[in-house]
Amino acid sequence: MKTEKKNLNPATAYAAVIKKSYFMYKILFVCIGNSARSQIAEAFLNKYGSEKFIAQSAGLEPGTLNPNVIQIMKEDSIDISNNKTKSVFDLFKKGERYDAVITVCDEASAERCPIFPGKVKRTAWSFSDPSTFIGSHNEILEQTRKVRDEIKNKVLEFISHASDVSYWILPLIKILLVIITKPTLPM
Repeated sequence: MKTEKKNLNPATAYAAVIKKSYFMYKILFVCIGNSARSQIAEAFLNKYGSEKFIAQSAGLEPGTLNPNVIQIMKEDSIDISNNKTKSVFDLFKKGERYDAVITVCDEASAERCPIFPGKVKRTAWSFSDPSTFIGSHNEILEQTRKVRDEIKNKVLEFISHASDVSYWILPLIKILLVIITKPTLPM
């Protein structure tokens, strides 16, 4: 039995892409330089969560992609060598919208992240910064692998929780309940 390929016209194909992206959650990972942790998180979410999520990453002070991170991600069959570092402030100025902004740097640095408009869920995950690791090349790689694995586990946990719509709407329901049950002052 011969299978027949359907030829979609460009308008139908474009509509399918728009429909798919409309029902996906857009996630931004932020760290200091966009050279390691946020790049790792973006890569893992795009690899394992591509059915429900679109991930991007950016930095507060974009730097150069960390070569050790490129190496350890290749060990996990992910090539990020052509990625470019981006500025979170440039994304903000462009008016990019996200469903969640997840900082993967220390708490003090996370506070410098701009507030994106809309109903954005802000979450902080703190991981060690591979650019600060010291030791022999092999020791630095081992420490970087540890951070990679921690981020991978956190991303997989996020996919598990955030794939359920309740992750996104329960906080809104709680706010609405507070508003609804708030006693009104007599006039």
